[in-house]
Amino acid sequence: MLKIVQMIVNDKKVETAVDERESLLETLRNRLGLTSVKKGCEVGECGACTVLVDGEAIDSCIYLTVWAEGRRIMTVEGLKGPNGELDPVQKAFVEEAAVQCGFCTPGLIMTAVEIVGTGKRYNREELRKMISGHLCRCTGYENILNAMERIVEETYKAVGKEQA
Repeated sequence: MLKIVQMIVNDKKVETAVDERESLLETLRNRLGLTSVKKGCEVGECGACTVLVDGEAIDSCIYLTVWAEGRRIMTVEGLKGPNGELDPVQKAFVEEAAVQCGFCTPGLIMTAVEIVGTGKRYNREELRKMISGHLCRCTGYENILNAMERIVEETYKAVGKEQA
């Protein structure tokens, strides 16, 4: 049975008819053409499909589109600046060489955006636990953690200066 769903995807209002059983992953990739959302395991184990729903990182492969009614969805495509510039998280991943094949990268970036959004300082072990739901077959996670440590620290310092 089809249902009309209205949501805000990357700051744009979207209305689409979806099968009630359709995952948010399928809607974002197949209906909206947002290919940063990767189809990996389809059971919420690999993190490749991670997007933000109202600021919270979720596995879109196990999140039904109908649950997104009225919610704000953010994918990597929504991170770019007004002139196409990279988001600070993306920039940190590039500068720290945290990308190899790139399949896991969008999901990790979206999780990092959620983490950075807290404005809290996390140590490497805490970050390691926070990304434990992501599988990367290429990097060994060290450069990913370097990028995350860097952007978390930079954001923490910037937030501290704003509050002072």
